[in-house]
Amino acid sequence: MPNTNQTLGGGGFHHVAIRVRDFEASVRFYTQALGFVEKTRWGDGDKRGVMLDTGDGNYLEIFAGATGPVPEGPIIHFAIRTTDTDAACARAKAAGAEVTIEPKDVLIPGKPLNVPVRLAFFKGPDGEVVELFQNDVT
Repeated sequence: MPNTNQTLGGGGFHHVAIRVRDFEASVRFYTQALGFVEKTRWGDGDKRGVMLDTGDGNYLEIFAGATGPVPEGPIIHFAIRTTDTDAACARAKAAGAEVTIEPKDVLIPGKPLNVPVRLAFFKGPDGEVVELFQNDVT
């Protein structure tokens, strides 16, 4: 992956996440109609998710469990690649962002891959949810 954002040590979008009412129909649409490729999936029932490669190293993350209109719409958050979640989160906090999840290591169990990531979440100036996403797999 290109490392063109010297401030973040990576940069660019990693993924956009959506919550959907019909999980399998959404996965079919994005894979069959748009050619996205399933990279990993996890969970079951309303607790399942999938990462679909859009073709250029960016991903669409789909979560099951939407039961009706949600106040924030279908987009849950957007994630930005970084090579140093802790430093990027500190910069966001120093700029006035409200950190909602401090940097932490997470193992996303999936098929065929378990994906170890370091992540953090904060709110942007208008309340938008931003995830910092560091990993070597996706």
